[in-house]
Amino acid sequence: MSRDPRYDILFEPVRIGPVTARNRFYQVPHCTGIGWTQPETLARLRGIKAEGGWAVVATEETEIHPSADCEPFHEGRLWDDRDIPALAMTADAIHEHGALAAIEIMHHGGSVANWGTRLAPMAPSHRPIIYNYPVQARAMDKQDIRDLRRWHRDAALRSKKAGFDIVYIYATHDLSIAQQFLERRKNDRTDEYGGSLENRARLLRELIEDTKEAVGDTCAVAVRFCADELMGDAGLTHDGEARDVIGMLAELPDLWDVNISNWPNDSQTSRFAKEGFQEEYTRFVKQLTTKPVVGVGRFTSPDTMVSQIKRGVLDFIGAARPSIADPFLPKKIEEGRIDDIRECIGCNICVSSDYTSTNLRCTQNPTMGEEWRRGWHPEIIPPKKSDGSVLVVGAGPAGLEAALAAARRGFEVHLAEATSELGGRVTRESKLPGLAEWARVRDWRVDQLERMDNVSIYRDSALEAEHVLEFGARHVAIATGSVWRRDGVGRDSGFPIFDGPLVYTPDDIMSGRDPEGGPVIIWDDDHYYMGGVIAELCRYAGHEVVLVTTAATVSAWTVNTLEALPIAKRMARMGVEVVPYTSVSGFEGGSATLTSVLTGETTDRPAAALVTVTGRLPIDGLFEDLRDRWAEAGIASVTRIGDCWAPSTIQQAVYSGHKWARELDEAPEILIPRELPMIESGRLKMTE
Repeated sequence: MSRDPRYDILFEPVRIGPVTARNRFYQVPHCTGIGWTQPETLARLRGIKAEGGWAVVATEETEIHPSADCEPFHEGRLWDDRDIPALAMTADAIHEHGALAAIEIMHHGGSVANWGTRLAPMAPSHRPIIYNYPVQARAMDKQDIRDLRRWHRDAALRSKKAGFDIVYIYATHDLSIAQQFLERRKNDRTDEYGGSLENRARLLRELIEDTKEAVGDTCAVAVRFCADELMGDAGLTHDGEARDVIGMLAELPDLWDVNISNWPNDSQTSRFAKEGFQEEYTRFVKQLTTKPVVGVGRFTSPDTMVSQIKRGVLDFIGAARPSIADPFLPKKIEEGRIDDIRECIGCNICVSSDYTSTNLRCTQNPTMGEEWRRGWHPEIIPPKKSDGSVLVVGAGPAGLEAALAAARRGFEVHLAEATSELGGRVTRESKLPGLAEWARVRDWRVDQLERMDNVSIYRDSALEAEHVLEFGARHVAIATGSVWRRDGVGRDSGFPIFDGPLVYTPDDIMSGRDPEGGPVIIWDDDHYYMGGVIAELCRYAGHEVVLVTTAATVSAWTVNTLEALPIAKRMARMGVEVVPYTSVSGFEGGSATLTSVLTGETTDRPAAALVTVTGRLPIDGLFEDLRDRWAEAGIASVTRIGDCWAPSTIQQAVYSGHKWARELDEAPEILIPRELPMIESGRLKMTE
């Protein structure tokens, strides 16, 4: 296949100061949950992006000094020369495929607690740090500012030595010292670094000038800048001070990387923002500078990308999440394989990796974070090592991925689905408010499977044990999913407490069984997205809704996906009453008993219906029926995958299906591969 000429503009080279990007695809800095702790893992992850066609591949934020210690989060680290070899490994991996390597060096200022180094944080003025820790930053004096400039310059020189082509000054997301100096609410200094906007922008100007002087002969210098904080006059705005700062410094850097601050605004989920949502805040930048501009907006459509370039909004198509969902997105556009792009669904499970300090993961791309550890490649999978067919029972996210990965290995694959519609929980959940883009998990896999000659799909095929035994498959995957519990067993209660016709589950609501009348009480013991979206659905149906949770807020775990505050705001605007720190301990005769987890006090609330969002039960009856019979039928393996094995996220279901297919006819994994630090000749070395 050949590239559509409409997309030729995306593959034009673009000059960035002393270096040239081979096309307009730019993987902007993004966190991974890996950082400095696993250098080989990180290098392989970034190298795959370069192989996939991204012209520029950037690191995550990289600390320049122990006074900017981001622990417990795992970010980059460039405190001294000992950090150069690890970062050089990443730069080399990026260069291996002809891409430019960018590094985002930065000082966190008043945003981190320095838990690891136990140094006092420092900021423009005396302020509590941004994160919710009982720590306050001290106000910087003139020597601190001189030290900061020296640390930043030294880090830039180390970056050059490590082989990076683009060096960043970071001034966005409310995390960097440069932005904190710009913000009036953070900077009440009375010297030349405070007061007027020109004074508050002085440090940013100095950091740009220092970096250009240090490395600008061979390295491009980029500024990542906040175009709007979405907080009106209390912050930087695209039609106010942010615009003025860019006008002031327009020609100083070699590239402007612009977005909105803070991170929850910048990386909004598809539930709250659609593709290209940042344009209204960032399109002004190219009007003020002749330097190339990169911006983001969860771009997945090549037509949208072309529009951004032709209308003069951006010079580079920036991406973090789309580059995670499909590291080969640029190459697929270049080769005319648009339908092969795994489009980001905007669920932000990738973001949760940073918040939990665990390896990067993705709902669409199960190989993400496993490139080094397990040697998984997003586009290449080892061929099968044996003959025989594969039967996958259940076409939810685990079953679809298992079937696809097994088929790509060359197995003859048979996929049986009990209903007329493929997708399982993805199909049901994508019909909930705001989750429509999640259907991409189903649609991409179904499209791929339907184009393969070695795949047969059987709809309306509810298989029983005898059918499986007679089928003749060598390997069988049971991907029959799970159901939400009706009895209330979950985190808060280990004992059944609910029953009756007025008790509903999310499965009931998603299947169209609507409560009759209100109020409807939703017992959210799950703490992820489900309680909130079911509350929305019930409100749209016109019911009075009360959401009860033992957590401090609705959908509490979504703090890890940057959604907790937007969800809470939506509940408030829709008139959903949220009762925190409370459990539902009983329900009978149109009345629910609520128990405070703070005081133990119980109260009764009227309730026409109760929706239990608690635990889930695997649908594993077929597996149990096969347990002691399949070997005699000549079947080599019968394996539960996805929610049928252990109910979890859609991401984990996809990963489970992929891992099963990868490991067919392979030696069982005894120990999980990992990078271990070892002392060798007095130096710290990372090894397997």
